Amino acid sequence: MSSSKSRVMISEDWVVVILGLAIIFLALFGVIIPKPSFSWDSTDVLFSQVLAVENLQIIGGQFVLVFAAALLGALLLGKPLKPLLFVFPFIFVWTIFALILAGNSSIRDYNLEAVIFSLGIGLLISNCFKLATWFKEALSTELYVKIGLVLLGTTVIFGNIITAGALGLIQATVVVFAVWYFAFWLCKKLKIDQEMALMLSSAVSICGVSAAIATSGAIKGDAKKLSYVVSLVLITAIPMMIFMPYLAEWMGLSQEVTGAWLGGSIDTTGAVVASGSLVGDKALEISTIVKFSQNVLLGIAAFAISIYWTYSHSKSAAHAEKPTVKVIWERFPKFVIGFVFASLLFSFLISPAQVDSVKAELKSIQGLWFALAFTSIGLETNFKELFVHNNKKPLYAFLIAQGFNIIVTLIIALILFG
Repeated sequence: MSSSKSRVMISEDWVVVILGLAIIFLALFGVIIPKPSFSWDSTDVLFSQVLAVENLQIIGGQFVLVFAAALLGALLLGKPLKPLLFVFPFIFVWTIFALILAGNSSIRDYNLEAVIFSLGIGLLISNCFKLATWFKEALSTELYVKIGLVLLGTTVIFGNIITAGALGLIQATVVVFAVWYFAFWLCKKLKIDQEMALMLSSAVSICGVSAAIATSGAIKGDAKKLSYVVSLVLITAIPMMIFMPYLAEWMGLSQEVTGAWLGGSIDTTGAVVASGSLVGDKALEISTIVKFSQNVLLGIAAFAISIYWTYSHSKSAAHAEKPTVKVIWERFPKFVIGFVFASLLFSFLISPAQVDSVKAELKSIQGLWFALAFTSIGLETNFKELFVHNNKKPLYAFLIAQGFNIIVTLIIALILFG
């Protein structure tokens, strides 16, 4: 262990900031890889568009970009490059396969996101075949996740929240704090470990997958626990997306209240958009505003959780020493700095025209990093460990907290939008 640590030139968090911002500035200076198409509704479209030479060239361009970033990251971290030359292309190919599966129109109708396919493919491979130790050691899940989070900052534009109005932000703030505290309290009552409790509470209260990822990064959480929480988020979003609009109609809720309810309680952005669309244009607009407001709170939540984690673990340490500013800074996840910087850059320093010219391409790369991360999580996770008896308590906690989330969000939506 000590010998590998001695080779590290820069901490992983700073490497993430360097790589994430490098991708952003490359795009701003004109090195833009177009967004590839993964949408298809028939085999003819699949072969004529998705698997067309032009589209495959674009996918190849994305591969060159992310592969170069992964190699540079390994170089800066002092990790061996040779295993990565085989492992990364392997992960990339299966991730693209997952993206193509998720691009099918029938699957999109059910709003099954690409990450659930990449996670499932990774789990299938890791549980059907015995992967070599060197292969698993070459997986850099956290690196991929955190680069994606830095890029996520480019989509969080603070000015949009001001334009959309204060009600969405007020609802998001009240719901996030109330639901997060209830979920964390419930996890403590059920004696769920603190890592799982923090990831689960953030996922159910803020913005699902992204919140779980950000929290895991802030506390350096276990990837297996993260994959379990992500599975819960994605699976529960599907019935909520389908049945909540009909429940709102049965209760006679207005489109404004329905939109606020959907946006505040459904955990994935895609499911919120799909569910709002089932109700009407106004519901779609309000649900999107509220969900976006919750996304804005992600960086603040990661900051608060990282400080809480530092203090709680320092107090439980052998020498029970109150953490200094230096200790907090050392443990503070630097990717949050990259996230906030990217958000401020795209909110106030870059012209709207330039933002529009690169945002789709950067969002595509961001989604690719997340998908690569979840393929990697699957490859390093034993499927059986997700469903052993010890994991039943987090399942119960998530479902109860989600029920509380639905009720509280409905009450707040009625008060603010009724």
